[in-house]
Amino acid sequence: MLSVVMSVRDGRLCVLLWKRAQNPHRGRWALPGGGVEPTQRLREAITRHLATKVDVRDVAHLEQLATHSAIDRDPRARVLATAYLGLVPSDVQPVLPSDTVWHPVDDLPQTAFDHHFFIEAAVSRLRAKLSYTNIGFALAPHEFTIAELRDLFGAALGYELGATNLTRVLTRRHVIAPTPRRSSPGQSGGRPATVYKFAARELTVTDPFAVLRPPR
Repeated sequence: MLSVVMSVRDGRLCVLLWKRAQNPHRGRWALPGGGVEPTQRLREAITRHLATKVDVRDVAHLEQLATHSAIDRDPRARVLATAYLGLVPSDVQPVLPSDTVWHPVDDLPQTAFDHHFFIEAAVSRLRAKLSYTNIGFALAPHEFTIAELRDLFGAALGYELGATNLTRVLTRRHVIAPTPRRSSPGQSGGRPATVYKFAARELTVTDPFAVLRPPR
């Protein structure tokens, strides 16, 4: 079992990796994970590993991602690996062990085994689902301004978005809704911005034919 836990940290889409202390691949960065007990289901096992190994408990969304079965993926024995994609909101600050670090997905170190393939699959899955579902709720704080959401989506997608178009698309699909609150003006002044929230905090398909593409 492996977990590809991603979150936007300091304006970049990041994945959680821990440094292996034993061979094989000692000193390389790896995805957190472990085995499955005879009485456990897969989701139960991955939730336990995240809580006990890297102290990550506030996962807003978790879904099965991929299974790899290459015969030589682990030099010790034939091992099948199933990975889950997990998302943590940007304002959640888990207390990580000293050997565990958020790494930007566009600047990864050399990883153990075939873990980079799982990370690539997770990034592709997330970016696709940002187009046609409300999965952004799992990356965002409970409340946010449009400017904050634009920066968050831009980091996750890997390109800049226009705030006006993003607002129009997400409000038309009823993905986000305004709250009565207004943000405090910044140092430069200006009008307080409307504070928004996601209309639902469970995964739903909002437009099965929609695709968000980078600008040409």
